Amino acid sequence: MIFDVWKDLKKNKLQSNYLLIGKEAFLMQETVQLIEDAALLDEERDFNLSIYDMEETEVEIAIEDAETLPFMGERRVVIIKNPIFLTSEKKKGKIEHRVDKLEQYMNSPAPYTILILLAPYEKLDERKKITKLIKKQSVVIEMNALSDQETIKWITSIAEKEAVYFSQEAVEELMLLTSSDLMNMFQEIKKLSTYVGEGGSITPDTVKLLVARSLEQNIFDLIDHVIHRRSKEALQIFYDLLKNNEEPIKILSLLVNQFRLLLHVKELSNTGYGQQQIAATVKVHPFRVKLALQQAKLFKAEELAQILINLAEADYEMKTGKKDKQLLLELFLLKLFEK
Repeated sequence: MIFDVWKDLKKNKLQSNYLLIGKEAFLMQETVQLIEDAALLDEERDFNLSIYDMEETEVEIAIEDAETLPFMGERRVVIIKNPIFLTSEKKKGKIEHRVDKLEQYMNSPAPYTILILLAPYEKLDERKKITKLIKKQSVVIEMNALSDQETIKWITSIAEKEAVYFSQEAVEELMLLTSSDLMNMFQEIKKLSTYVGEGGSITPDTVKLLVARSLEQNIFDLIDHVIHRRSKEALQIFYDLLKNNEEPIKILSLLVNQFRLLLHVKELSNTGYGQQQIAATVKVHPFRVKLALQQAKLFKAEELAQILINLAEADYEMKTGKKDKQLLLELFLLKLFEK
């Protein structure tokens, strides 16, 4: 759906109202930018682009602006951020919104205005009259994590724009090193494209050379080495993290998160859940779930549960100062190699 909307926007096909829902901030930012680019010339933005935060401003003020004729241009773009009145959440602050004004506008939108509602929430309150009306009268775009195939398609589209070529293996390596974080990937693609130049090819080696490994990725690699009994490589990553001044308690926390993810995906997989269903349930990108499933196969559920108990004990001993933090982690890793 989102790629279809982007395709229309790039052809300057605009609708009067857009409702963007979800937690994927980068996709939301990109979509808003495409709408602005399609609706306004650069020199018109100062006069005809307005942004209102519903945690600071009454909605009726934004509607008054939307009903105002554009100045020195054909269109006006009005952005309404954080429309908390579309959710079941309690109101923040003392702002009272005249939602009836928004209802009136949605029933008869100004023909010269593009109204964009940015709802960075997992879901809206579908019982509310205003929510139903806005969804009926708007192009609704879900800002959810992209699937693996959608992410690959997205990377390919940016590469084409930069006039560079990504091999399939390079794409997978990029997704791996960035944990499929869209903002991070976008920045890294720009860097890689500059490095190889127009018409250049990006290989897995290029990605490994230039893309910085996140702490989360290092933890994933550490666990992968442990699983495959590569003690030298696992301990090397661990000592490198310490040299880079990563706090042992932070490393421990990430180990807990990763092993908890392995247990969750294993249990859900055993009950018949597919990769996309697991990703939606545990709220993790599908690519991370795919990798976690591969690792989880090498453990029994009981083993993962025991590892989490051991990590909880290590956490307690760290926080109470009973043992040296580094020593506790070393002992934990060495114990894993014995399994």
